[in-house]
Amino acid sequence: MSAWKLNILLNDADALPIETVAIQGERQFTTDKEIQDALQSLMQRSFFSADVNQVQDALEALPWVYQASVRREWPAKLKVYLVEQQAAAHWNGDAWLNVQGQVFDAPPQEMVEALPNLAGPEDQSHAVLTAYQQVSELLSINGFQLVSLGLSPRHAWHATLDSGVKLELGREDKMARIQRFINVYPTLAQQNKPIARVDLRYDTGLAVGWDEAQKESR
Repeated sequence: MSAWKLNILLNDADALPIETVAIQGERQFTTDKEIQDALQSLMQRSFFSADVNQVQDALEALPWVYQASVRREWPAKLKVYLVEQQAAAHWNGDAWLNVQGQVFDAPPQEMVEALPNLAGPEDQSHAVLTAYQQVSELLSINGFQLVSLGLSPRHAWHATLDSGVKLELGREDKMARIQRFINVYPTLAQQNKPIARVDLRYDTGLAVGWDEAQKESR
């Protein structure tokens, strides 16, 4: 008799509605309401008929969710573990790069607004992030702060420091050219003129553009 009742229960799609969705994982930007809205239609199914892959897809479609894992827990619970995107930089003005160098779209968040600005062809996002990390580290240990790095469609690099100085690095040997800038900067600083731009796209030497407008306003 009990086996028959269990069989009826397991075959009745409406017999065991999902009562609880337990969310685990650290969240900064994904709200309970966003999760509820994403799962609203899927939660109308039963414990057995709910497709955990669809639940996972619905959660991973949320803008700040990087990964979701979903499993059933008897008798009427879904357990969800969320991993949010870890933003590493702004990308091409209105998107983001995560720490894996992948592009994602999500609304602005005040806590990560101060991240660097990176730009480049869409298929070069990982390469640009890697280059930023390398260039930024070299500049940082020499007292400079890199705030933006871009790769043009012709694969030329250009950078901007927090002082506003723009560095043209060309297509090759960007690290050697950054080092050349670091080496020559003390001499440039002695000129007591504001630097606007340093063009390092030469085999040797460089060209300096002075910020005459800033000088006149002082």
